Amino acid sequence: MEIKKVFVMGAGTMGSAIAEIISKFNLEVLLGDLTDDIAQKAMRNIEHHLQRKVEKGKMKSEEKDTLLSRIKIAHNITEASQADFVIEAIIEDIKSKKKVFATLDKLCPPEIILATNTSTLSITDIATVTRNPERVVGIHFFNPVSRMELVEIARGKKTSQETVVTTKKFAERLGKTPVDVNDTPGFIVNRLLIPMINEAIFALSEGVANKESIDLAMKLGAAHPMGPLVLADLIGLDVCLYIMETLEKNFGDPKYRPCPLLQKMVEERKLGRKTGEGFYSYRK
Repeated sequence: MEIKKVFVMGAGTMGSAIAEIISKFNLEVLLGDLTDDIAQKAMRNIEHHLQRKVEKGKMKSEEKDTLLSRIKIAHNITEASQADFVIEAIIEDIKSKKKVFATLDKLCPPEIILATNTSTLSITDIATVTRNPERVVGIHFFNPVSRMELVEIARGKKTSQETVVTTKKFAERLGKTPVDVNDTPGFIVNRLLIPMINEAIFALSEGVANKESIDLAMKLGAAHPMGPLVLADLIGLDVCLYIMETLEKNFGDPKYRPCPLLQKMVEERKLGRKTGEGFYSYRK
């Protein structure tokens, strides 16, 4: 089946960014969320983002209008039945995702792929609420979606090879580079990256060096584009903590224990860029 229309469930930061990138490749997008207000806010954010590109000379006004015309608000999840491919991008909560997938499974024809943008949760577990688990797959985009080339294609225990191949081709159509990964907590990137960030926070809390030195050492010594503490602020310290807790819970290995300083900062709502303060200050 040729993919012409994509339903994106979840109009937050990731969902709206995924919808925007899809629209650039001559595909229609239905963008939905729990309420129209959330979806409408996402549309305003997309329009604002595209308008900034126009103002900077990176996009023509006509192109902006064309992209916006391809994205429509889905006023009800039932509109997923009109799509040729479905992407779920709601909050990282297994109960919420299962509820959405159980509904999507009933609405969509059995040949339609149901993909989740989860970064840590089990594809196999999510698929248990569906009648056709072979069509459930992970399609993990990275933030910012417009610039990050990688997409992790995660297969559950019952995900069919046909589903994986189709999803990889879809990712490639969006200009992304897909990598195969089996259903394991954190997949590839988060399993390697977040523990490194956690270890950097341990180094800071133990007085190994100050934050600037830790970040500079990893930039110059390991050729990272940014230091781990700056990166933590960009990702969000609450997200880093959630992933570490998920890894610790699923693997039962103390090496995944979240650093107490990370826990303390999340409790104090010092979450990084999104709150204006993390390891660094972003307040103007």
